[in-house]
Amino acid sequence: MHRQTKATLLTLLTILFWGGAASAFKIGLRYVGPFTLLFYSVAISTLALLIILALQGKLGTLKNTPTPVLSKALLLGILNPFLYYVILFKAYALLPGQIAMPLNYGWPLVLTLMSAPILGQSLSRSQVAAVGISFFGAITIATKGQFTHFGDVSHLGLLLAAGSTLIWASFWLMNARDGVDPVLKLFLGFCSGLVCSLLFSPLLGGIGWPPAAAWPALIYIGLFEMGITFVLWLTALQLSTTAARIGNLIYVTPFLSLLFLRLVIGEQIHPATFLGLALIIGSIIFQEFQAKGTDPINLNPSPHK
Repeated sequence: MHRQTKATLLTLLTILFWGGAASAFKIGLRYVGPFTLLFYSVAISTLALLIILALQGKLGTLKNTPTPVLSKALLLGILNPFLYYVILFKAYALLPGQIAMPLNYGWPLVLTLMSAPILGQSLSRSQVAAVGISFFGAITIATKGQFTHFGDVSHLGLLLAAGSTLIWASFWLMNARDGVDPVLKLFLGFCSGLVCSLLFSPLLGGIGWPPAAAWPALIYIGLFEMGITFVLWLTALQLSTTAARIGNLIYVTPFLSLLFLRLVIGEQIHPATFLGLALIIGSIIFQEFQAKGTDPINLNPSPHK
């Protein structure tokens, strides 16, 4: 099979798995709290990544990893998966999936805004316009197109969904290309996140044993939101002739998520959600086309977020 064909097939599989993540979040949160959902899904993902590294014969590279790189990967694990998913899962617990998911997809625009002060870059007019359009899309979703008030939508949930984009953007700004195998760095980060989950469990309500009905969602999140699918995406990027050829395909994911939320969860999708999401995704794609060849920031390291 041709390399590009393999890359496209892996990307389509990635889109399918990530498209079901929002529904899995909502199902899992029916039976367990956000912190319990975090702990078990991170534990499952860590085990999956360990098995993948073993199958790839890369476990031995752990001892050859420079100490500064090792320390940085462990510290970044505090941001992602620990802090990021604590906040994201709480947002999903407070909001309908059709609101939490699209708001979380605005992180590439947040990355653009943060890059200006952190990396000393100036924002072009097209970037400012893209951020403005994305913000308008977010307001459209949050207010269901009414613009004057948020109705009965949780204000805390909206803040948490927006805050998750800040954490994810910060994670990728700090996740410099250091030549270390990305799967290895991901494993180290998840080990760190798992330890943080254990240390903070007394402060966040403890970790209970999930009921049987919660396990399908926990396993799905651990394997297909966090673990295996990330490796599939990295492999697709490596096989593709250019990242752009598969990068824009991934933006089908949030629309597929809405379909799954309707079919699996039974959420009635408000028309304003489609409009707002189209504005957010359209502004991101517009910015990427405008930035080709000039913007050093990779807006697509893991664009399902």
